[in-house]
Amino acid sequence: MPQVRRHIDFDRLHNFRDLGGYRTQDGRTVRWGRLYRSDALSKLQGADWDRYLSLGVRTVIDLRYPWEIEAKGRVPESAGQTYVNLSVEHRPYDQAEIDPGLDPWRYLADRYAEVALDGAEELKQALELIAGADDSPQVFHCASGKDRTGLLAALVLSLLDVGVDDIAADFALTELATDRLIADWAAAHPTRTLRWPGYGRAPEDVIRLFLSDLTTTYGSVRDYAVKHVGVDDALIDRLRTQLLV
Repeated sequence: MPQVRRHIDFDRLHNFRDLGGYRTQDGRTVRWGRLYRSDALSKLQGADWDRYLSLGVRTVIDLRYPWEIEAKGRVPESAGQTYVNLSVEHRPYDQAEIDPGLDPWRYLADRYAEVALDGAEELKQALELIAGADDSPQVFHCASGKDRTGLLAALVLSLLDVGVDDIAADFALTELATDRLIADWAAAHPTRTLRWPGYGRAPEDVIRLFLSDLTTTYGSVRDYAVKHVGVDDALIDRLRTQLLV
């Protein structure tokens, strides 16, 4: 599917895209225009806001910490739109200060594993919201739309039975936004130096390591969702009914 359809262009958002179009193992396809992933929607204004409203989004799932929302703001209020904050990460860390001597992708995969372990309650709530969308478009996001957002996207696509190669490729599309994410960081921190050269990067290796680790620990990504997150077959069936054609 053409990249222009997956990516929706905004002036201030750098990583807003449609999760539709991916094929599942049984030959079905994820619906277009139903589930989006993004960087922080607090940046929406002017023409960007009008473009966003045209998508008809009815539910916003904000995966950031409450203190991030207090500092940076949240999506503007809109009639008929539900906003939910589900802070999936419980052990904050500063990516700008990651030790350049570490294996960067292993380090990030390990941080994702912490989110998968600690954030089970919030991840379950997010999956329940997505599964109960009632044909209404939804979007989930964090700050850059890369890590927390990438983890939830990988979990959703895995439960839809999308292949790992497509999941990894979707994750890596954030690399198209890396330069702008770095520029945003520099503008927000004019007195700091970006210590970690991998900031804003999202190579396939990260999500492949994470998904492989879940499989090693739990047997499969689905088993992780069932055994640790508390998802049941009925919820997975609803998720597939909502998002697949």
